[in-house]
Amino acid sequence: MASTNGKPKLALYWASSCGGCEIAVLAIHEKLLEVAEAFDVVFWPCAMDFKQAEVEAMADGEIDVCLFNGAIRNDHNAHMAHLLRQKSKVLVAFGSCANEGCMPGLANFTDREHILRFIYQESPSTDNPQGVRPQLRTEVPEGTLELPDFWNTVKTLDQVVPVDYYLPGCPPEAKWVAAAVDAIVTNKLPPPGSVIGMDVAVCDECPRKRDVKKITRFYRPYEIVPDPEICLLEQGLFCAGIATRAGCGALCPSVNMGCRGCYGPVEGVEDIGARLISAIGSIIEAKTPEEIDAVLDTLPDPAGYFYRFSLARSFLRRTRMGQQDGRRVAEPIAEVPRLEPELAD
Repeated sequence: MASTNGKPKLALYWASSCGGCEIAVLAIHEKLLEVAEAFDVVFWPCAMDFKQAEVEAMADGEIDVCLFNGAIRNDHNAHMAHLLRQKSKVLVAFGSCANEGCMPGLANFTDREHILRFIYQESPSTDNPQGVRPQLRTEVPEGTLELPDFWNTVKTLDQVVPVDYYLPGCPPEAKWVAAAVDAIVTNKLPPPGSVIGMDVAVCDECPRKRDVKKITRFYRPYEIVPDPEICLLEQGLFCAGIATRAGCGALCPSVNMGCRGCYGPVEGVEDIGARLISAIGSIIEAKTPEEIDAVLDTLPDPAGYFYRFSLARSFLRRTRMGQQDGRRVAEPIAEVPRLEPELAD
């Protein structure tokens, strides 16, 4: 249903994320005028005073396009995902959090109980001798205050509701936001399920020279001054470009920082972490398991490096928490079913 002014309706929503994707929309600059001319923005609570009740009152499918950014990590995120899916003809997973879980998804290396206990009882800055935690419902003279339930497992948008298109990035580069706007305005969208962007690796955009040199250790960025013309990975600096979808223009490698993988896996790769492990293994100069271990010991937090943006979408999905000396600790990572539409854990 078009607006009274005849324009199609556009919605933008922010779930569990940092808000960078909202700013990325503004980065298209004067093209915003084209968006305003082509669409009637009917829901964008970050920028204007819209209410959830207004969306609930809409007819199913009344919103033509919804750009949904953020991971799903609580009941309210899930409610809004279902609501906007129901009210939207086209739902776009906008940005890395909605696509892969991104930074919120790293919480899957622990669990809800550990997170809440640390924040409200054990962190160095916490003064809470009674161990009080937020309650889902609290009665006050004015009525009942409610908070959404905090999930044990962070999920991607398409693990909760069907998604029509994917626009990756942390945040998506302005040129791809503009490309998505153009495709929508001209009704030249790719086939449903497509990723809007490039289908080659960051290495294909990176001008650095590659000689397939072997490495005997890794360095942190502050430990060396890299050669500006040679592949960072071959200099011992971690770089995820070999397994990451291009689209950013190799921005991080261009300033001597290795790619961290925010555009997600290249086409055909199911698990970016597994691809990175394979790539790292191919350049290590070692002959024995002990030598391999010695090289890997110089790579701090390998799980965080390999799954910085994609843990929630990976084959691993999360750690399983067990008990040790009366405390909850992470056990070996176990695979979890890929789709759990209505489950919080």
